[in-house]
Amino acid sequence: MGEDPDDDERFMREALAEGRKGLGATSPNPPVGALVVLGGRIVGRGWHARAGEAHAERRAIADAVRQVGADAIRGATLYVTLEPCSTHGRTPPCTDAILESGFARVVVSAQDPNPAHAGAGFGLLREAGIEVRSGVLEPEGRELIRFFARHVLSGMPWVLAKTAATLDGRTTLGPGMSPWISNEAAREDVQAWRRQCDAILVGGETLRRDNPALTLRGRWAEGRVQPWRVVLSQSGDLPRTYRLFQDEHSARTLVHEGISLRESLARLGSLGVAAVMLESGGRLLAHALEQGLVDEVILYLAPILGGGATRLLPVDGIVARLESPEIVTIGDNVRIRGRIAPGAPTA
Repeated sequence: MGEDPDDDERFMREALAEGRKGLGATSPNPPVGALVVLGGRIVGRGWHARAGEAHAERRAIADAVRQVGADAIRGATLYVTLEPCSTHGRTPPCTDAILESGFARVVVSAQDPNPAHAGAGFGLLREAGIEVRSGVLEPEGRELIRFFARHVLSGMPWVLAKTAATLDGRTTLGPGMSPWISNEAAREDVQAWRRQCDAILVGGETLRRDNPALTLRGRWAEGRVQPWRVVLSQSGDLPRTYRLFQDEHSARTLVHEGISLRESLARLGSLGVAAVMLESGGRLLAHALEQGLVDEVILYLAPILGGGATRLLPVDGIVARLESPEIVTIGDNVRIRGRIAPGAPTA
């Protein structure tokens, strides 16, 4: 029996939570979550863990078969955050598994953003007599796949700019003070965002000043390869004794010498990188904003007045507005996150 449509949003929220488990591990595929619901009860859960492995729908179906048996799920409802694939890639089409399982109803959040595939899965299911409802919590579904959608539509990665500042807009503290502006909990939060990205990009100036590691650490490194660590440098004159060139992850370090930021991002996109975290200094951040290359900003504000000499944006006249910003307190720090509003920033 099909589920009550009034419950669709509740179950889709559960499916979206499943999909978020794959953030950062599925590239170049999208993160997807799925549920099998029977008589108002979740009997199967699944999420796409990494490219080349079973998709969320097949994992949810397999989980349901283990719990209640294949015959029992005939007539059930499948909730999935992205339109089921209908073509054979590294894995078989999910539409085949849905048809074979005998679902009566399929509820989807976001349509496949790939123009070559958009709507094809829906069409196959409807032709087979399955009721299909799409667009349930669609903004949340599109948010989940924003990295994938950008890459599949343009070949370019989504750019997430992360920085920390004092209340007076400084990104360093005074002489003799801590090198950290953000608190420990905020730095742990950065790890969660890094995990979602395929690459971390800094400028040569930031590398020379900070000697950063740019790695995932502890639990955040489990179950995924380290992101690419990318240094954009016009001169290529970099201290090769620094950690990025000498540590155990040195094979994951790339130097992009003598090219523009836009060219660097295009080069990463050709490697299958769908999301880049920009952890640069203020000049490169200002340039990225001016060129319209930043999609999303994460800013950590510390309750400090009277920071050091380095300004968040050392170039005057850069104006960019965050759309529907999300504001969260992390200890005594504040995290502000939002997409750059449409329209190129002014400089």
